[in-house]
Amino acid sequence: MTANPNPVDIHVGSRVRLRRTLLGMSQEKLGNALGLTFQQVQKYERGTNRIGSSRLFLLSRILDVPVSFFFDDMSPEVASGQPGFAEAAQANFDQDDLAKRETLELVRAYYKITDAGVRKRLFDLVKAVGGQVLEDVDEV
Repeated sequence: MTANPNPVDIHVGSRVRLRRTLLGMSQEKLGNALGLTFQQVQKYERGTNRIGSSRLFLLSRILDVPVSFFFDDMSPEVASGQPGFAEAAQANFDQDDLAKRETLELVRAYYKITDAGVRKRLFDLVKAVGGQVLEDVDEV
């Protein structure tokens, strides 16, 4: 009988997946950089295998984020590490807008804009339109 993954491991793995996909990096490429197979990367991303501290540090360097990135946005329930929250942690990740392919493609396209001024204006436009949409929803 296999134990359920720890909710913290699921969260950390989901953050690895998020950053890897934002960078447009395959599991195979990340695995090669770590000296692992893509299957091992899959297990890390699902939270079925725990990521050790030295490997987490290496991941932070490869993915160009601080180690704290992997723990950002963790809910208090997940942070408690209580058994039984693993399913909720996975469900939250599955519903997370940041994990959607559309979001990832949008972010990659945004960072391909080489002119910083154009990128800033686009950012301001999206914020303005997004704010308008939120105001319209509140009025309904």
